[in-house]
Amino acid sequence: MSTAQKKNRTGSLAFKLSLFILIGTTCIFLSAFFYNYYFTRKIVLKNVEENARNLTLATVNKIETILKGTEKVPQNLVCYLEKTNYNQKELLQMLEGAVITNHEIFGSAIAFEPYAFDPASLYFAPYFYREKGEIKFNLLGSDTYRYFVRDWYIIPKELNKPIWSEPYYDEGGGNIIMSTYSVPFNRIVKGNKKFMGVVTADISLEWLVDIVSKISLYQSGYAFLISQNGLFITHPDKSLIMRESIFSIAEAADDLNLRKVGRDMVRGGEGFVSIKSYFTVKKSWMYYAPLPSVGWSMGIILPEQELFADIKKLNREVLIIGSSGFILLLLIIVLISSTITKPLRILANKATEIAKGNLNVELPVAKSKDEVGELSRSFENMRISLKEYISNLAETTAAKERIESELKIARTIQMSFLPKLFPPFPDKKEFEIFATIEPAKEVGGDLYDFFLLNEDHIFFSIGDVSGKGVPAALFMAVTKTLMKGIAGYGIEPAEVLLKVNQELCKDNDSMMFVTVFCGILNFRTGELMFSNAGHNPPIIIRSEQGAEWLQVPKGIFLGVMEDAVYKTERIFLNQGDTIFLYTDGVTEAMNKDQIIYSDNRLESTIAKIDIASPDVLVKEVMQSVKNFTGGETQSDDITMLALQFKGGL
Repeated sequence: MSTAQKKNRTGSLAFKLSLFILIGTTCIFLSAFFYNYYFTRKIVLKNVEENARNLTLATVNKIETILKGTEKVPQNLVCYLEKTNYNQKELLQMLEGAVITNHEIFGSAIAFEPYAFDPASLYFAPYFYREKGEIKFNLLGSDTYRYFVRDWYIIPKELNKPIWSEPYYDEGGGNIIMSTYSVPFNRIVKGNKKFMGVVTADISLEWLVDIVSKISLYQSGYAFLISQNGLFITHPDKSLIMRESIFSIAEAADDLNLRKVGRDMVRGGEGFVSIKSYFTVKKSWMYYAPLPSVGWSMGIILPEQELFADIKKLNREVLIIGSSGFILLLLIIVLISSTITKPLRILANKATEIAKGNLNVELPVAKSKDEVGELSRSFENMRISLKEYISNLAETTAAKERIESELKIARTIQMSFLPKLFPPFPDKKEFEIFATIEPAKEVGGDLYDFFLLNEDHIFFSIGDVSGKGVPAALFMAVTKTLMKGIAGYGIEPAEVLLKVNQELCKDNDSMMFVTVFCGILNFRTGELMFSNAGHNPPIIIRSEQGAEWLQVPKGIFLGVMEDAVYKTERIFLNQGDTIFLYTDGVTEAMNKDQIIYSDNRLESTIAKIDIASPDVLVKEVMQSVKNFTGGETQSDDITMLALQFKGGL
């Protein structure tokens, strides 16, 4: 055998396969045990972490649900106290009813600022609480129980916001270990906001102990709960509850890691860490997660010895199986390498030619039906497909660019149908109007419009066509054109909808339809006439009362029933009142969890906005929708229009 032949032989795939397998054999046998141990341990930890996380979060959510329900009671009482005039009898009846109907609450008090309820009385803090299945009453406040210097009173007063207290023993009040949710309340006195006191809701920690004590993993795993300051609220070791904290344990053991974990827990962190369990004298793993409502944290302890008890046995079995399988694999590779390398080398050379752009190269005829034969046929199919693809690529690219260009032109044309210059009537000081639209596709089916009928009246409308894309855009253009052509001074909104519907129903073979709300505002007197064809009801933002839904007349959407009937309603807007119109692209916008924005969220968002002008209102609502969806793909067109009546000038 010549030197060149030996060189080719040692560089062949068969030789390399044999050489690499022989070298790798030693490495595999040496590392199999450690590799298996490492990844098995990793998988076990991952599964344990997931199970611990699910269990922790499920328990946290259960506690959070109860706490959230508890928070609503004093919040509702505060709303009543701040907005309603009441006497002592009504106050006591309301407070007692709150405790009776909310079983998760141990007790509730309305603690007034000194002399705030009765100028002659320093103390006035009625307190209803549960004792042995009955509702008891106590009037808090004495020389030995000065409630207005207690943390649950002072802290929310100074911070001027609701707050949960640290767990404490309420001697003189409920006489149990509890935590209190306190909400400050105020009254407007001579035009100024005056602090009047706090409304509280107490929860007993006994039910927390019961919930947490039921959590267990493996033989000796357990759960515990700590407060905002790291104090143990629940723990299997009763001597620690309300006496020790996670920091005192860490200090006694001089454990910096436990101190670091404790700091993360009280800061609301979540994690899965390795620690030493000083209560079982074993190395353990702990998963912890916060209770956001109260600032507490829950931890679950999992002994490491119990987690990895079966790993050693599993590694021995894997080592034996791996060794036997590797030897068998080596023999098989040696036998088949010589038969598969030759056609593979030929295919490799041909593939090099194809990579250089020679698509006319001839590939060897595939005679076998094994993988090598399939590979040869796949190469031939690839070569033919590449030739066809390259020949069609330029044509396809040109067609795609043409379609994209036409869609952009269609969008430009569609947007030109809609008013987009704001303010549209700078010389009209009696009203302000602003609108916007964001199609879900290049072109969409939403529409809005407004125009002056004469010197005293403005017509405005909003609509949503069924479907999306080019068909919806065309139907939208027809609808808008018809409405503008039909609307005029002296024609009521219901008559406009009636005539537009009759026109759209003609030859509507595609059965497309459009929902429309339209109105005519007399911006001298504030009279608003409006009618509705199956569209979402607008929201009226009264300058005095706030946001409320507009009661719209019933009417079927346009383009379906030629004999449909529509009705005109009338209301009067006061100076500063605003009407907000929108399409269902707003309320049905979804986030990544497939939760919709909803009517309730829209109403609460508008109620929080300090509305100075219609453009501020529209932009704030649009930003709220985008924040809610979090960058998710827009599923429907979003259109909004706001009209504010400034008053006849």
